[in-house]
Amino acid sequence: MKIYTRKGDDGTTGLLYGGRIEKDDLPTEAYGTLDEAVAAIGLARSMKPVAEGLEQMLLEVQRELFVAGAELATAKENSSKLKAGVSKVTDEMVERLEAQIDLVTEWAPLPDYFIVPGATAVSAALDLARSIVRRAERVVVSMKRNDVLADEVVLRYLNRLSDFLFAAARYEEQAAGAEAERSRQD
Repeated sequence: MKIYTRKGDDGTTGLLYGGRIEKDDLPTEAYGTLDEAVAAIGLARSMKPVAEGLEQMLLEVQRELFVAGAELATAKENSSKLKAGVSKVTDEMVERLEAQIDLVTEWAPLPDYFIVPGATAVSAALDLARSIVRRAERVVVSMKRNDVLADEVVLRYLNRLSDFLFAAARYEEQAAGAEAERSRQD
């Protein structure tokens, strides 16, 4: 099987369940940005986090980002074809992230100051992933504003995910015996 189809040579891409859109349309930008986040989280995982359970949590998030990507790659009129937890983000996925945030912040309380990422390689990769997820979230907000978003659960999921990634980065730093630098010298 060849990786190239030549169908996108005209600047369009296919959607899940049919249809084609421009490669720079909002949905394409949204799910393409999630693809970047999956890769950044993969980078963090490849560095073997030392924080207990973090590697598995990150793998689960990567898998869930494919669910979010599938939802965003589906035209609004085909959203009824999506399957909960497979190609559609669910409230339960949001709640699971909230529970993981609570757990991680119990183990490693969040700082009350802005931090400069880079205390460890893993935490830096997680902060990179967080900033990528925030960009995806901004694109999804634009999708909502332009009435091309079928369901807002994916927006809530991305908001929680960026919080989880921030908390996970601090958890990893604590487990590694490192502390992020403050953004200002006080």
